Amino acid sequence: MDPVGDTIGTRWKQHHDAFLGYLRVECGMAPATIEAYGRDLRRLLIDLTESGADTPDGVTPQHLAGHIARLGRDGLSGATVARHLATIRVFFRWLLARREIKDNPTELLLTPTRWKRVPGVLSPGQMRRLVEAPAPSDKPAAGAPLWVRDRAILELMYSSGLRASEVGAIGLTDVLDTLGALRVLGKGSKQRLVPMGEPAQDWLGRYLDECRPALAARGRDPAKHGGKLLDQGRVFLTKSGRPIERVRVWQIVKKYAARSGLADVHPHTLRHSFATHLLAGGADLRVVQELLGHADITTTQIYTHVDQSQLKTMHARCHPRA
Repeated sequence: MDPVGDTIGTRWKQHHDAFLGYLRVECGMAPATIEAYGRDLRRLLIDLTESGADTPDGVTPQHLAGHIARLGRDGLSGATVARHLATIRVFFRWLLARREIKDNPTELLLTPTRWKRVPGVLSPGQMRRLVEAPAPSDKPAAGAPLWVRDRAILELMYSSGLRASEVGAIGLTDVLDTLGALRVLGKGSKQRLVPMGEPAQDWLGRYLDECRPALAARGRDPAKHGGKLLDQGRVFLTKSGRPIERVRVWQIVKKYAARSGLADVHPHTLRHSFATHLLAGGADLRVVQELLGHADITTTQIYTHVDQSQLKTMHARCHPRA
């Protein structure tokens, strides 16, 4: 039984499914983006059903304002509430275009004040401890030294600013050895080329030589899979020979962060640290934007907080009256 159908009315269920189909087919959105829209929309439709607004033309601005207020009372950040509001606006514009409603109830809604939260960043020393945490003493799997795989993943995430989902999507043909770069498929199926540092290149090469062949062979075990190819040409594989997924990347990062004595570290922490350390080293903001795959430079500007410690030194060195 569909959990959405159990919680909201049949009419809302039909609109819910049709809207997500529209995002997938006509807008070409990435699965993760559609999933996020779906979560936000489900929460809205549950609230509307409980408020007695069980059809689109029964929704008023007051219903939506009440929903937004409840999100705030639930402790969601201003940025998260703003994301929910963006989903609501897109959904009701879609309903209006389909003539399911005569007036758009979102037109009077105000976007909640948003603040930029400084992302968690590790120091270069902490990053070194994290990437060096995988060790030969870790138990191998399927005859493969998984610690080498994990070291390669950590090195690449920090070296190239990769998202957890991007790690799993890297294919063998995306590794451009002669350029020392990776071809990365990011959000919205946008490709970008990112360089790899020498340590990341070395560990990736070691993983491909020492670890991946055994994992790939495991995925082709005729006794288990009928000889079917499971790895799909992806670089990073699980111990069963399947492409690694985002959740497993999270687990790897959390495992070695705990081993290194680091708290509140997740895959995006490595990406934050990548951007922060580049800017601290003098990289141009536009270059960092390109490396991160940000469509809007304002998203990248959050990392400019980092160099506050160097402002006074820079001012003293460069200003004629300092």
